[in-house]
Amino acid sequence: MKVLLYQGGKRLVGRSGVGHALEHQRRALASAGIAYTFDPKEDYSVVHLNTVFPDSLLMSLRARAAGKTVIYYGHSTMEDFRNSFPGSNAAAGLFKRWIEKCYSSADLVITPTPYSKRLLEACRVSPPIVALSNGIDLEVFRKDERGGERFRKRYGFSSSQKIVLGVGHYMERKGILDFVDMAERFPQYQFVWFGYTPPALVTGRVKRALRQMPERLSNLHFPGYADRQALLDAYSGSDLFFFPTREETEGIVMLEAMAMHLPILVRDIPVYEGWLEHKRSVYKGKSQEEFAALLTGILEGKLPDLTEEAYRVVQKNSIDHIGSALTEIYNGLEGCSYGRYENLNYNRLV
Repeated sequence: MKVLLYQGGKRLVGRSGVGHALEHQRRALASAGIAYTFDPKEDYSVVHLNTVFPDSLLMSLRARAAGKTVIYYGHSTMEDFRNSFPGSNAAAGLFKRWIEKCYSSADLVITPTPYSKRLLEACRVSPPIVALSNGIDLEVFRKDERGGERFRKRYGFSSSQKIVLGVGHYMERKGILDFVDMAERFPQYQFVWFGYTPPALVTGRVKRALRQMPERLSNLHFPGYADRQALLDAYSGSDLFFFPTREETEGIVMLEAMAMHLPILVRDIPVYEGWLEHKRSVYKGKSQEEFAALLTGILEGKLPDLTEEAYRVVQKNSIDHIGSALTEIYNGLEGCSYGRYENLNYNRLV
């Protein structure tokens, strides 16, 4: 068996969670001893598709016509398309119909969480849908004190300053405006948001915040895109990961922060139900007032440290576990023709 990891659209999504997911799939396959390739010209029996660009749909149709097994990763939903780019709300209905077409071209759809599985099951998606985490490489995402020192030195932070870290695209959905508001409320802390989105894809409200707020707030920093080592250093050198996203199918950067033993503050949204517990593994808030109280409580040591419990949660999503689950899935698909999956039962989050 050989798996084709199709890289269509990688240039556009390489710096996003989808790009990270593709790399995690590669590592999971390697950990399970499953052969893989990035070259569609090589022989393969299974293809993984991660984007909903037209070339990926064409790849799916060609692979099916050639008798290959097609696994489509359901990273995108109509819900997380909204509030992302200019015009995304108006186009959400069309986007939903498009992803239904893409996902329905596959033999199986894998989506990161039970929550995103429920969203896709409510759509017109014909293949079976499996909930399986994108996974996290615990050998890579490990806290490193020297890396933390590099991060602070690079950006001129002292060892005593408290740093709140955010990671993501410049999207309203990601909660970037809420992040800016927290920086304005707490000038005694440093707020750093890593990420980049092409200006044409950034909404007017976010553009104004990015342009105006850093001039007013000396404690708010937008360094841009960070490569993996720079991000590892930032996780190691920060005091809190604040992720006020309003909609996710999982949130890979949050898994990374959990693996790095960084305290987590997230918005209380449905995707976390059943696997992230408030005041047990992470802290959750529903409003800016709740965020403010929790943020200061965490940074000032007035709230319990939950990082060990968070790490135990993220261990369940390790690359080794994901590789084993993929092996199970491939074995279950062998000999099945499209649309006949009565015996498949992988509807679980690893």
